[in-house]
Amino acid sequence: MNKPRVLIAEELSPATVEALGPDFEIVECDGADRTALLAAIVDVDAILVRSATMIDAEALAAAKKLKVVARAGVGLDNVDVKAATQAGVMVVNAPTSNIVSAAELAVALLLASARNIVPANAALTNGEWKRSKYTGVELSDKVVGVVGLGRIGILVAQRLSAFGVKLIAYDPYVQPARAAQLGIRMVSLEDLLVESDFITVHLPKTPETIGLIGDAELHKVKPTVRIINAARGGIVDEKALYEALVDGRVAGAGVDVYSKEPCTDSPLFGLEQVVATPHLGASTDEAQEKAGISVARSVRLALAGELVPDAVNVQGGQMADQVKPLVPLAEQLGLIACSLAEDAVERVDVEVLGDVIEHDVRVLELSALKGVFQNLVHDPVSFVNAPVLAEQRGVEVALTTDRESGDHRSLVRVKLTLTNGTKVVVGGTATGPRNIGKIVEIDGYDIDVAISDHLAFLRYQDKPGVVGIVGRLLGEAGVNIANMQVARNETGHALIVLTLDQPAPAATLESIVSAISAMSGRAVSLI
Repeated sequence: MNKPRVLIAEELSPATVEALGPDFEIVECDGADRTALLAAIVDVDAILVRSATMIDAEALAAAKKLKVVARAGVGLDNVDVKAATQAGVMVVNAPTSNIVSAAELAVALLLASARNIVPANAALTNGEWKRSKYTGVELSDKVVGVVGLGRIGILVAQRLSAFGVKLIAYDPYVQPARAAQLGIRMVSLEDLLVESDFITVHLPKTPETIGLIGDAELHKVKPTVRIINAARGGIVDEKALYEALVDGRVAGAGVDVYSKEPCTDSPLFGLEQVVATPHLGASTDEAQEKAGISVARSVRLALAGELVPDAVNVQGGQMADQVKPLVPLAEQLGLIACSLAEDAVERVDVEVLGDVIEHDVRVLELSALKGVFQNLVHDPVSFVNAPVLAEQRGVEVALTTDRESGDHRSLVRVKLTLTNGTKVVVGGTATGPRNIGKIVEIDGYDIDVAISDHLAFLRYQDKPGVVGIVGRLLGEAGVNIANMQVARNETGHALIVLTLDQPAPAATLESIVSAISAMSGRAVSLI
């Protein structure tokens, strides 16, 4: 019997091959050589890559037997996850492999900025002794503002606490009580900007966080502040940061990530008070070895037909056919519910109803959690790290089942309890021979809308003319409405759910909310 073939397309640690074991035929190629990659990928069962190999629709089409793409690292910028999903190819990564390395680099950039390490070193190696010019500042008793209190943000805060700093943080999805246990005071973004002596960024890159710290924000900070971004490029506006540094409104910066990468020509590189590195967050021997071992184990599980916790798209493994279509549905419902939440999440309840409960449905709890945290952290969320993220943020999680499912053969309901006491409830089902996912309820409103890549939700006091206004403003923005459904309750409040061919621009949504005096308006993209 032939062994499954595994293609290693980039240099990985020897521990990676050891973790694969003797049950596979290992082949190698240079993944950066496109011709070599397309020839080698044709008849392999799995491929292991780092960041230089592009696994796009063309590569996936050439791979006739491919079952798994394994990225030995965290980011998936070089893997077309949507195309892989459509091809039925599982994508796995190593979501926790680099968190210690990334946190340590952020601390290193902060210290280097505080003590002017880079310009002092450059001056000395150039034959200049300039002790007074490169006088720095101590960390002790300074206020450090952590923007984003996820796994890496917490690790950074824990390490900096040893320097005797005062820790504050901004993260709308973290409960103050949980932060207090870590010795961190939660504040608004504006308060963090005003109070901090150092600001370190650890947020995901989403439409909401791009440009989060821009020109307006950099006019609020202390002129002695030092800003560190080792998270994702674009969260700190690089042009605005450059101008603030030149104007003397910011004292220094440490930058590891850029809005466009690779980046070898930035105005920031010409400033002595900037320490810049080429996206080195995961570049340690330990992180690379952890990543290789992690994805090797995932490949073994996937090719053995077992459940793969680190799968980021297609969830393989031994599960009942009745459960499989509900896995992506639960994730989508979790993402939608979290997008509709207006405060931090305190508790997640996942309800599974119908005959499907005869089978093991615990994966649906994990899938819903995966969706809830999809846009809250800057690393891909998997079935294995979602519960860890919930625990770190003090979020309680519960799964309940019931055979009674009302009008539906099966129903998944995700309930979020928020810190302000309100709840968000989104329910859905999979219907028809193709198991199309549908939303069938939102916060007590009965609806029936197929889930699509782009959705929008509007709540308002029911009145004539609203549908026309919504259609006109979206039309003027070049956004086509694929489907629209209106539901209302006994109090006269109404809910519009839209499926769109394009994402609704934030400015257009704001115009609609204003024009119809809506209580809320949210756009959600599931891709």
